[in-house]
Amino acid sequence: MSGYVKTAILLAGLTALFGVAGLAIGGEQGMIIALVVAGGMNIFAYWNSDKIVLRMHNARQIGPQDAPRLFAMTEALSQRAGIPMPKLYVIEEDQPNAFATGRNPQNAAVAVNTGLLTRLSEEEVAGVVAHELAHIRNRDTLIMTVTATIAGAISMLAQFGFFFRGGSGENRPNPIVMLAMLIIAPMAAMIVQMAISRSREYEADKIGAQIAGDPRGLASALLSLQNYAKRIENHHAEANPATAHLWIVNPLSGARMDNLFSTHPATENRVAALEKLALEWGTMAPPAPPPATARRVGGSVPRSGA
Repeated sequence: MSGYVKTAILLAGLTALFGVAGLAIGGEQGMIIALVVAGGMNIFAYWNSDKIVLRMHNARQIGPQDAPRLFAMTEALSQRAGIPMPKLYVIEEDQPNAFATGRNPQNAAVAVNTGLLTRLSEEEVAGVVAHELAHIRNRDTLIMTVTATIAGAISMLAQFGFFFRGGSGENRPNPIVMLAMLIIAPMAAMIVQMAISRSREYEADKIGAQIAGDPRGLASALLSLQNYAKRIENHHAEANPATAHLWIVNPLSGARMDNLFSTHPATENRVAALEKLALEWGTMAPPAPPPATARRVGGSVPRSGA
């Protein structure tokens, strides 16, 4: 199934969710309004969802003069991946993490937290960047970013309808129905997010390891990221939980188990798959790694306003 077909199915499902929320809030008229709004959002999200997500996290675009080692690493890995060099963004967050966004490889971006550059080794950063480039090459970024945008809108619509419900008598929404919608609508959107996120992470891990040339860097990075995520809060992600599935590991403080309500597979399972891949590569010549640079890639990214 092509990425365009998957995107169409996803948008149809989220549009239907938007319509159901509108029906519960304002009846048939509310459903019609919600569907019209959803249609406009689908068009807007296709062209602008990446910009919205980057703005939500206060991501700042950087160039080669800001972080020369990170820029050179990303450029080399992009060449190995066979895709154009994406735009690079930095988010002022101490929790090491990263995500990719963009509607296609020609209009893509990779955003990394400052904590990724200061707390991880170069080999680990290369594994993380290669993973995000794999998402771009697989064209996962459009689906994942549009999902984040519309899922967040569904949650806001349910909350808006509950706290600002109008009308009187028969036209006034049932408070029990509204409370159920407040819970069910965001949960349904989250299930859609999980359905598209988990399998894509395993595939991006595999292709990312091939791009980086060594599965062990990414495996080590995943363990480090999970450990830091338990101890360091990601303030931007906590404020925008609908974007949690975009990140390479769950950036939120809760629900890290590999169960129905997790946006990511268990890190232990991902690491085990990468270790198995490393053993398989032990019997053959793995792809050549990218050019070596300094041990760490951070330290040269200036803070905002510096």
